[in-house]
Amino acid sequence: MNIGLLSVSMNVYSTKRIAEEAQKLGHYIEQVDHTKCSVKLGAKKPRIYVGEDDITDEFDAIIPRIGAKVSRHGAAIVKQFEMNGVFSTARSLSILRARNKVRTLQIMARKGIPIPETLFSINPDNISEQIEILGGAPVIIKLQEGTQGLGVMLAESKKSAKSIIDTLYKMDTGILIQKFIEESNGEDIRIFVVGNKIVASMKRSSEAGEFRSNVHRGGSTEKVKLSSKEQFIALNATKHIGLGVAGVDLIRSKKGPLLIEVNASPGLQGIEGATGVNIAKEIILFVERNGGRKRRR
Repeated sequence: MNIGLLSVSMNVYSTKRIAEEAQKLGHYIEQVDHTKCSVKLGAKKPRIYVGEDDITDEFDAIIPRIGAKVSRHGAAIVKQFEMNGVFSTARSLSILRARNKVRTLQIMARKGIPIPETLFSINPDNISEQIEILGGAPVIIKLQEGTQGLGVMLAESKKSAKSIIDTLYKMDTGILIQKFIEESNGEDIRIFVVGNKIVASMKRSSEAGEFRSNVHRGGSTEKVKLSSKEQFIALNATKHIGLGVAGVDLIRSKKGPLLIEVNASPGLQGIEGATGVNIAKEIILFVERNGGRKRRR
């Protein structure tokens, strides 16, 4: 099978691991920098180019690893592959859904998946009321399209919350405000889903003085056993967003597990190291099961 790996660099751990496992299983895999891709419309069949090279018919399947800064362009390239009948481990619409935290949480709320109390607004005139709707400070303030813990802030007082929110509103930055779940104690759970199967899960704990548990923020990791409800949330959240490969983030609260985020391009390094699971191989096996099926154009 010929596989296109949409990633900006082969020096990224996750990209390298996926390529290694594809080659071990006898597939041809090529890294394609989606930021350098162009689409030509108007001919009988739209063409996809990298520079001057036409790659329209080169791949049986693609594995998108789309970064936050180029989500819209990356998703547009994925969409064109889809429209040309190529299987993708992440649908273009699903990539955009997962990238926007508000959209993700709206879908989860509609489907009955438990989430933290969350508020989003663009009104700078009633910030105090917005904070009170969530029960007062402390609150978590998040950029709607932040990743790896970037753009996530803890406001411990109403005064600091108002200052941060007012500044972000004036910058015309999309944000959401969440109730701070104190009992989560700087810990969350990352669950890796491939297809309709949970392949690995780990607990991430923040370092001293840091409330964000992301590995990129210095958090520690360990293998964790999931409850039946946590498994249910992870599998259904992935299905509702429409992803073939996903990283689902939960926190544990007094009310039970709460979904925080669904990631369309989850990293492999932390979770492979913590669990010993060959997740890259699981992704390639998923592509094998589905990549030969041509979608209707």
